[in-house]
Amino acid sequence: MRLLTMGPRLIQEYRTVKEYAETANLRDTDLIITVAAIYDTLLRPYTGDANVLLCDKYGNEEPTDLMLEAIIADASQLTFDRIIAIGGGAVMDMAKVVSVSRGRPLDHIIEDPSSCERHVGLVLVPTTCGTGSEVTEIAALNRTRLSTKAGIDSPAMFADEAVLIPELLYGLPDHVFATSSLDALVHAVESTLSPNATPYTKLFGYRAISIIVKGYQAIAAAGDFGTQARRSARNELMRDFLIASNYAGLSFETGGCAAVHALSYQLGGKYHVPHGEANYAMFTGVLKCYMSIRSDGEIAAMNAFLSELLDCETDVVYDRLERLIDQILPKKRLREYGVTRDDLPQFADNVINTQQRLMRNCFVPLDRDHVLSIFETLY
Repeated sequence: MRLLTMGPRLIQEYRTVKEYAETANLRDTDLIITVAAIYDTLLRPYTGDANVLLCDKYGNEEPTDLMLEAIIADASQLTFDRIIAIGGGAVMDMAKVVSVSRGRPLDHIIEDPSSCERHVGLVLVPTTCGTGSEVTEIAALNRTRLSTKAGIDSPAMFADEAVLIPELLYGLPDHVFATSSLDALVHAVESTLSPNATPYTKLFGYRAISIIVKGYQAIAAAGDFGTQARRSARNELMRDFLIASNYAGLSFETGGCAAVHALSYQLGGKYHVPHGEANYAMFTGVLKCYMSIRSDGEIAAMNAFLSELLDCETDVVYDRLERLIDQILPKKRLREYGVTRDDLPQFADNVINTQQRLMRNCFVPLDRDHVLSIFETLY
């Protein structure tokens, strides 16, 4: 039986950035990797003589190979013995790769992650409630030369410390909150259904699902999109969502993500749809495909769990889940993102040919015909 994979040496929580800064002992041999909005509004008073790299200098989209190559080149000109990454999944993933780069070409790191070594400290501080990247050894990026997304997986990219600070999430735009929390929900569901899941990881996965679904219910009940009442209700739950994201990360670090992510990478890679939104576009389509192949085992347990949370019968649980999520982020058809019917066979080929790292974690095996059918159903 697989147990929990190793994770950060330490997971800590602070209420505010000031509290964390007072204990972090920031110095001139630190490299802080973040984005301008966070640095200017929350970090600047506390960074002292630390080196700072702002990721949005290199681009505003999810990490690409070109962005990472530029950041690695600039970081190599600095002297540091600890990286502190403060940002969303993109920032943390880029910091992970920088921490193991040691001047090597990025393509070599992607193609041979087992050779990665890290000789600097690594602290990861999330500012969204989605990726769980602070507790995983995985970094995702868009390989622009291949028009697809890729994952790098190396124990060397586990952080020494993961730090949770709810204050950092209070100003999240509604869309960022929605897409990031949906990413966490998908992490929890996929990793719990995975054949790699264990009784220990399922504790984290199911707990994350419960927190997120109940949180969505509370937010939806608080008011319409964009209202102050809804924003206030959301901010009161930020600590819960941050912990849920962390739990989901602990679950998928062992269980792994699967077909939802593998399919969503095609939408994100070609049409630059935000990761969590692309996941939602695929989410229930993949689950319904699983159910058409096998309806017993863990998916039956998952459906029963969701039916209690959503107060509905198990045969309508995915439709009811979508109805709830649509109150947080309305779902779109693939064609609404610009996808054409001619894209679908190529997407299916890409999934089968380039995403086996993820597809091997599916609840049941899916072949090309299954994958193409999901894309066509969602089109």
